[in-house]
Amino acid sequence: MIKFKAGSAEETTGLGEKLGRLLQKGDTVCLTGELGTGKTAFTGGIARALEIEGYITSPTFTIVNEYEGRIPLYHFDVYRIGDTDEMYDIGFDEYIYGDGITVIEWADLIRKILPDERIEVKIEKDDKDRPDSRLITIEFFGNRYAGYEGRLMNEGIGC
Repeated sequence: MIKFKAGSAEETTGLGEKLGRLLQKGDTVCLTGELGTGKTAFTGGIARALEIEGYITSPTFTIVNEYEGRIPLYHFDVYRIGDTDEMYDIGFDEYIYGDGITVIEWADLIRKILPDERIEVKIEKDDKDRPDSRLITIEFFGNRYAGYEGRLMNEGIGC
């Protein structure tokens, strides 16, 4: 587990970009945190690392946005999901086990259907310093991610 302190939205995005440089086809990133903590900004950093052009928006009402880049990005926002059956109805398995990288905002709401092998990113407000200050915890689950933590630490992050 790695803990990182971001002092601004730009640093949150930058951490997403550093993680994004490590990601491979089939990786799943699960984001949790309260409203306004920077989940979409973090995803924007991942998109930048994947050479995706344009602005990344949260797919709150569409559930999933697809972006083409060096590797496809499937960006879910499951805040409005009523139950996990809705996820299967939109082809969740095809995304998770497809040829892209899947990022899921509000992943804790569908915890029971998340893959065992995943990256969990928790973003918390850390108002002790500044209103934009965040504490970001990244944890890797499964053999698929062996070595990711060390590689991310080599990027010079952690607190």
